[in-house]
Amino acid sequence: MVIVGGGAAGFFAAIACAEKLGAAGTVTLLEVTANPLAKVRVSGGGRCNATHACFEPRELVKRYPRGGRELLGAFHRWQPRDTVEWFVARGVELKTEEDGRMFPVTDDSATIADCLLQAAEQAGVKLVTSVGVRKVEWLNREGGAPDFWLTLTNDTTLRCDRLLLATGGNKSSVGLTIAQALGHTIVSPVPSLFTFHIDDKRLEGLSGVSLENAAAGVRGTKLRETGPLLITHWGLSGPVVLKLSAWGAREMAAAHYEFPLVVNFAEPHTRDSLPRELSEVRAKNPRKQIATWSPLPMPQRLWERLVASAGIAPATPWAQIGNAALGTLVLQLTAAEFQVVGKSLFKEEFVTCGGVSLAEVDFRTMESRVCPGLHFAGEVLDIDGVTGGFNFQAAWTTGWLAGQAMGGGEN
Repeated sequence: MVIVGGGAAGFFAAIACAEKLGAAGTVTLLEVTANPLAKVRVSGGGRCNATHACFEPRELVKRYPRGGRELLGAFHRWQPRDTVEWFVARGVELKTEEDGRMFPVTDDSATIADCLLQAAEQAGVKLVTSVGVRKVEWLNREGGAPDFWLTLTNDTTLRCDRLLLATGGNKSSVGLTIAQALGHTIVSPVPSLFTFHIDDKRLEGLSGVSLENAAAGVRGTKLRETGPLLITHWGLSGPVVLKLSAWGAREMAAAHYEFPLVVNFAEPHTRDSLPRELSEVRAKNPRKQIATWSPLPMPQRLWERLVASAGIAPATPWAQIGNAALGTLVLQLTAAEFQVVGKSLFKEEFVTCGGVSLAEVDFRTMESRVCPGLHFAGEVLDIDGVTGGFNFQAAWTTGWLAGQAMGGGEN
């Protein structure tokens, strides 16, 4: 058995396969770099958001812009509860934060990486680093097992009857090249989970200011998300932006990452409900200067900037704010429009949508429907989740299913 790709999905598959095989076979894990599990180590700001405390598969699949339908059955066989139990059984406790994200109690991604390395070693996985795959030839002899011949980057060859590709989903992924050569359809990868570049005076000097709850949507589409918002020196970020980028990944790529973004800084208030709220504030505080304090749960600096953007002098008493000016302020608060002019990747947590077409994969075993003996796991597939541990959970689930199948186990 050969597994190509030493990331989360590849390691989980290798461990599952080796534990199922025992002494009956050998599992070789190839990683082209010298640093396996590199993405695990940098994820979650170095804390590793290992999964999410969502234990109902039908709710869980709603966090996947692509792959949710296919993952439903898979999550009934391996879901976050199984992931938590797997790590606990190997000495790694996970904790749940208020938003449902789950991290090791150590708050150190090395805890997860070291656990995977140790489990692989104990299971007898043969880890080979700094060696990749140049090409794969597939022979399927009539009446016999599939036969794969791998040409490696160190100019050696390797033969196996089961091959798993877990090489990630970016355009340079050798796994996608191999899968296509073996007959698979590749959905062209584009970035998912990215932040928005915005050049707008309303945001200048506010880098680091955040809101616990905001709404954002793309003008002229049904794309809309809610959640925490962060103003950065290049534009906007935070969970609400990352979720929006995941669901709109293809539309935004087609627009070359230039589109009108509408932000509600006063969520859950709306353009209709906020005037009543601010009218009451005006009636109760007629002598107070409008910019002195924010009547809404938002940072004072942001409130002052939006008041100024509405054309209201900061020293103006509330009593002198007419209905027309109040309406302008409401628009700035609930429907501020910004022009997005580009994107940035979210830290080192590169995620793509696109990859091997899901219709060509059996999600009970993660085996190819096109090339018997070939399996897939992780982001090499056209699967991606929103931020919050969902991409790792897809890696654990698809890796475990593939590893069990390759080892001859029942799923």
